Amino acid sequence: MQHDSEPRDPAEDDLDTRPSKTQRKKDSHELQALGEALTQLTDDRLAQLEISDSLRDAVQQYKRTRSHEGLRRQMQYIGKLMRHADVEQIREAVAAQQLGRAKDTLSLHRAELWRTELVASDDAVTRWAAEHPGSDMQQLRSLVRAARKDAAATPEQRNGRAYRELFQFIKPHLAEDNGDE
Repeated sequence: MQHDSEPRDPAEDDLDTRPSKTQRKKDSHELQALGEALTQLTDDRLAQLEISDSLRDAVQQYKRTRSHEGLRRQMQYIGKLMRHADVEQIREAVAAQQLGRAKDTLSLHRAELWRTELVASDDAVTRWAAEHPGSDMQQLRSLVRAARKDAAATPEQRNGRAYRELFQFIKPHLAEDNGDE
């Protein structure tokens, strides 16, 4: 037991401030996971990042690699290079891409919901007209009629074309609402 009057060994201070082996492993795994997300970025987003050339080359090599063992080893190398990279910038780029995908998915779900409502009731057509005054209502009514006719047919006689066309009509109008187009 040390007393306050006894001098402390500087080596003991170093041990107290150094992260544990468990923490270092955890940090390493987090960097490797971020590196995996980095490999999923589009080439355009990857080019915009301010990362080292060696990390950029390693990611490009990972994308070209096909063997399981080669992918595993390349990912470990990317994780090693990530120790010296600006991880916050990479996290932001990965989050931005994931947010874009989430918005796309949400937009598709909204279009599917509208399609279902339009086929189900005339009130939905009226609501659509109020919310999207610039849309071609004659074409919409025609598509809704065709989709309803297709839905009323027996399953063997359905072709689903009208349902798909109605969906393709709805999608761009919802994208305009989001300011995407």
